[in-house]
Amino acid sequence: MAERSLVFFFFFFFFLSLCSVTLAANVTYDRRSLIIDGQRKLLLSASIHYPRSVPGMWPGLVKTAKEGGIDVIETYVFWNGHELSPGNYYFGGRWDLVKFVRIVQQAKMYLILRIGPFVAAEWNFGGVPVWLHYVNGTVFRTDSEPFKIENEYGDIESVYGDGGKPYAMWAAKMALSQDTGVPWIMCQQYDAPDPVINTCNSFYCDHFTPNSVNKPKFWTENWPGWFKTFGSRDPHRPPEDIAYAVARFIQKGGSLNNYYMYHGGTNFGRTSGGPFITTSYDYDAPIDEYGVARLPKWGHLKQLHQAIKLCEHALLHGEPTLLSLGPLQEADVYADSLGGCAAFISNMDEENEKTVFFQNVSYHLPPWSVSILPDCKNVAFNTAQVSFQTSIVDMVPEYLQASMMSPDKESKSPQWDVYVEQSGIWGEADFVRNDFVDHINTTKDTTDYLWYTTRLHVNENEEFLSNGNQPILAVSSKGHALHAFVNQKLQASASGNGSRSAFEFESPILLKAGDNEIALLSMTVGLQNAGPFYEWVGAGLTSVTLKGFKNGMVDLSSYAWTYKIGLEGEHLKIYQEIGLNSVKWQSSSEPPKDQPLTWYKAIVDPPSGDEPIGLDMIDMGKGLAWLNGQEIGRYWPRRSSIHEECPAECDYRGKFSPNKCSTGCGEPTQRWYHVPRSWFRPSGNVLVIFEEKGGDPTKIKFSRRRTTSVCGRISEDYPSFDLESWDKNINSDRRTRASIHLKCPEGTLISNIKFASFGIPSGKCGSYSKGSCHDPNSITVVEKACLNKIGCAVELSKDQFTDLCPSLTKKLAVEAICS
Repeated sequence: MAERSLVFFFFFFFFLSLCSVTLAANVTYDRRSLIIDGQRKLLLSASIHYPRSVPGMWPGLVKTAKEGGIDVIETYVFWNGHELSPGNYYFGGRWDLVKFVRIVQQAKMYLILRIGPFVAAEWNFGGVPVWLHYVNGTVFRTDSEPFKIENEYGDIESVYGDGGKPYAMWAAKMALSQDTGVPWIMCQQYDAPDPVINTCNSFYCDHFTPNSVNKPKFWTENWPGWFKTFGSRDPHRPPEDIAYAVARFIQKGGSLNNYYMYHGGTNFGRTSGGPFITTSYDYDAPIDEYGVARLPKWGHLKQLHQAIKLCEHALLHGEPTLLSLGPLQEADVYADSLGGCAAFISNMDEENEKTVFFQNVSYHLPPWSVSILPDCKNVAFNTAQVSFQTSIVDMVPEYLQASMMSPDKESKSPQWDVYVEQSGIWGEADFVRNDFVDHINTTKDTTDYLWYTTRLHVNENEEFLSNGNQPILAVSSKGHALHAFVNQKLQASASGNGSRSAFEFESPILLKAGDNEIALLSMTVGLQNAGPFYEWVGAGLTSVTLKGFKNGMVDLSSYAWTYKIGLEGEHLKIYQEIGLNSVKWQSSSEPPKDQPLTWYKAIVDPPSGDEPIGLDMIDMGKGLAWLNGQEIGRYWPRRSSIHEECPAECDYRGKFSPNKCSTGCGEPTQRWYHVPRSWFRPSGNVLVIFEEKGGDPTKIKFSRRRTTSVCGRISEDYPSFDLESWDKNINSDRRTRASIHLKCPEGTLISNIKFASFGIPSGKCGSYSKGSCHDPNSITVVEKACLNKIGCAVELSKDQFTDLCPSLTKKLAVEAICS
């Protein structure tokens, strides 16, 4: 292994031909943009990671991205999913990279292949195989043989001292020597040498400048949301702010924007990093975890993309002129040699709207917004004015149904088979030590679980045996979580959190006179995925003591500890077909509840319909789940603190941070766990749950992710534009009457108008209310246009609505039920 040469690096542009399987396009660049087959291109890219979804979803994800105005699909390549052990490669199932690439090509889109192989990405061990750490002579992220791997190195280059910069320069030279015929990019590498392009990763990149005047301005990670950690709030980024950031970037000369993530997907199995990254990697992205377009975010960005594309030729061929229109207001104007003209007018004021004059015309600018004028006259889009419909998406519960092997059987709740693991040592012990071993070095991440077990003799004269004052178990751990068993009974649980994996805890425990077994189950919840020297971050116990004995504290740290790696059920693979019958399951229609270390198995039918499916685990504790041997992942409905801040309303104005617009204070970070439809059989589906600390399996449910209603809201002072048919050769005013456009998902119709008001309605989708000015015929007008249709358009027109308050600016708000 030491002589093996694995040379991968950073961020690789690989553009598939639009018409040929074998030939790539001719790709170069200049200071303005990439040049593909001789044409400058303004490119909008979407990160979609192939193993965070399944092959059955890939065509739909790519199609939805393309419909949203995306040109390019970007993905990492995840080494630890492809080389499970040295020389043991896998490219099947959701790891079929070639199939994913071909789907992108068939959609006539480009591809950015981000090969890493260190990827970070909130992915377990940063995408690097754990076995690599144990190859002699290997040191990650520095000028070290036999392996060199990297991504996003600029922020930590100096930490590695004399090895940092030479390593980065070696990587660039190595990449160029591959003679791929397409440009290379070093993501977030400030000293990337020519001709490698350095790029920006951030929430905002308008002020980013490449390190050479000959390089184009690329934004390789535009974060439209943020990831979640177990026990934390749910972060959201407003669509107005994302659109503002993109428009500002393009306004200031940017020519490639990549959304990280456009579809986040799911960290199936044990692939999440962190530690404590949730199984869901939804990221509040334009396409949600289940593959459903998130509205209005997806639609607002689609309209932004349409407006930007109308400006493409002027942006890439015209020289910009900067005009100051106020202390925080400015315009950038691009005029090309063909007479084309595009302008971006910004109001960077975080609180106040402004009216500015540009080319002798007044323009109203909401705070923290950019107006896009593809002809330097008419506003095609303003980032702060969201006109696209909003969807309310619910998780509709459906109780588990026993598998129906024939259609005439009555449906019923499934019978649960149960297998209970013993705590501590099962089978033969792996080894015994008189100290603590590191959890990760011991398991090599083959499992989340490591047992530390010792024995303690308690004299009969200990006072706590008679006075009721229980002794206190005190544990220090490097992380990540722990269950403490005494004499086969669960006594306490503890864990770190998303910002600190190490933890300490104290808990009273029950001891008996004589010999006592203390078995501590140490758990990892995703390995470190980034940072300097991250491969050396450990886990597991560092100290165990008992307080409350007559002779003082008992230090168990130097006792003889017996170690066992993993669980018996894992070892026997009882979650897969080959291992299902390797233990004696106990059948019961009333399975035990609140019982730790318990495996549950049920044979179930798939949920009805064709909507995406989530497994509702709100009534379970913590553990792992599988369907038909496929790894659903870690579940843990751990709640965030009620003392954290979750604003009732999210203000889009001003710079975003992950905690700015959070929801879910005091609620489980993750309740539902994505189960792809393609994993289900017509009947006889085997659902296996391993519960660590106790829950109620009879309350486990499938839930169908369904759009239940759609909403629209528009003001009469906000004109609409037909971006689809914009004609640059016509210089007339392109404003049209404002309209609400509503559309239900395929297979459903608008069955009811829950709310409609022309006047001064207030509230938001799902909780609209009428104002003091309201046309009582509003619902009738909307029903006539929309009822029993998949979609409709309602024009905000005085021909249809009665103006009962002429002195006020009216709005129309509608909520329609889809069924």
